[in-house]
Amino acid sequence: MKHIDFITLGCSKNLVDTERLMGLFAANGYTCHHDSDEIESDIVVVNTCGFIEDAQQESIDTILSLVQAKEEGRIKQLYVMGCLSQRYRSELEAEIPEVDKYYGKFDFHELLADLAGTQNSELCTLNSPRLLTTPSHYAYVKISEGCDRHCAYCAIPIMTGRHRSRTIEDIVSEVTTLAEQGVREIQLIAQELTYYGIDTTGRQQIAELVDRLADIEGIRWIRLHYAYPTAFPWELTEVMRRRKNVCNYLDIALQHISDGVLSRMQRHITRQQTMDFITRLREEVPGICLRTTLMVGFPGETDDDFAVLVDFVKWARFERMGAFAYSEEAGTPAAELLTDDVPAEVKQARLDRLMRIQQRIAAEIEESNVGRTMTVVIDRQEGEYYIGRTEYSSPEVDPEVLILASERELTIGEMYEAEITGAEDFDLYAKVKKPAEI
Repeated sequence: MKHIDFITLGCSKNLVDTERLMGLFAANGYTCHHDSDEIESDIVVVNTCGFIEDAQQESIDTILSLVQAKEEGRIKQLYVMGCLSQRYRSELEAEIPEVDKYYGKFDFHELLADLAGTQNSELCTLNSPRLLTTPSHYAYVKISEGCDRHCAYCAIPIMTGRHRSRTIEDIVSEVTTLAEQGVREIQLIAQELTYYGIDTTGRQQIAELVDRLADIEGIRWIRLHYAYPTAFPWELTEVMRRRKNVCNYLDIALQHISDGVLSRMQRHITRQQTMDFITRLREEVPGICLRTTLMVGFPGETDDDFAVLVDFVKWARFERMGAFAYSEEAGTPAAELLTDDVPAEVKQARLDRLMRIQQRIAAEIEESNVGRTMTVVIDRQEGEYYIGRTEYSSPEVDPEVLILASERELTIGEMYEAEITGAEDFDLYAKVKKPAEI
C-alpha cells in the first residue's frame, strides 16, 4: 500500500484544496494521512500559506523542519505546493533546493501525474472528490476561487487570480453528497462570498445559492464566511431570516474605519457607510453574530486614526473579532506606493490594546448568554468535557461550549438543547437538557 502525508497551513480554503488532492490520491490507490502528530509516510506534501508575513514564516519553518527530517532519513520525498510556492517558487527553489519539487496553488494535475502517474487532469478541479479531514458532521465548501477586489495591502489576487465562481448546480451536488455521507453542518467559504455569480451570470447569486442549499435534506446549519461590505446583496439577509438552518452568523472583514486609512486601503467604503451597514445588518437579522477582522499599523495610520478605530470597536461590539498588524507584501499597491512608516513596536502596542478592549466586550457578551437555552453541536470530547458550539461559532476560531461528560453520555456530531450555566472571556459552560429538534 502506498502512503502519503499531507500537511495543511493557513486557511480553510487551503484545507479544501488538500482534501480534494487527498481524494484524488486515494482514488489512485494511496492511503492518505493529514496533519499527523508523527509523519507516517515516506512522502510528504505541504500545502503552504502565503497571506501575510507570519503565515509565510510558518510555512518556511515547516518546510525547513521537514528538510531536516529528510536529511535524517525519516522521510524520503518532500513536495511543496500552495500559496507560498505559487508566489515565490523560484526563490524557494534557490533557497531550499532540498525539496524534491515545488508546485503552484492549482497544480493538482502535475503533482498527481508526478507522484501517482495519472494524467487525468479533468479530475483536478473544484468539483473533484474530497477526503474530509474535519469531524464527520461538518465540512467546508468552497464556492469560488480568486478575488477581484484588489485591496491595496492584499496579495491574494496575485496568488489566486481573478474571481471564478462554481455553478450553483455543482455546489448543490457537492453538498447533497456530503449530506448523504452524514455531514450536517456546512461552512460556506470563499475569498469573497458576496461577489459569487457576478463573473458567470453578471449578478450576485449568493442569496439564491444559500436558499437552494437550505433545501438539502439533512443540512442543519449553513454558516457564511468572508463577505465584503461594499455592494452587499441585501436579499441575503431575507434568506437568513426565513431559513431556519441558515445560521445568524456572518464573517465580514472590515479592516479599518478611519476614512483616510480606508481610502489608502482601496476599500471603496467610508466610515459612515460602514456604520450604516452594521446598523442595517443588525436590524434586518435580529440577533446576528458578526465576526470581523481589523488591521492596525497600515501605512500612514496616525494616533487619531487608531483612536477612531478604538471608538468604532467599542460602538460596534462585535461578537467575534480578530486583528493583526500590517506587514508589507511585495507586489501589492501598498508596498509599491506607500511607505511602511508605523514602527513595529507601535503596531504591536495598538494590536494589544485593541484586543484587550475586544476581550472585555466578548466577556460581557458571553456573560449575557448565561441562563439562555441554546442549540449546541458536539464536536469532540477532551478529558472531562464534551466540547461543542452554538450556531454563533465557527470551528477552531470561535468560542466553544464545555459540557461535563460525567453528567450524561452525548454523541459526537449530534445537536442538543443546553442551558448556559457559566461564561469565561471566550467560552461558555452548559448543561444539556434534551436532544435538539431540528
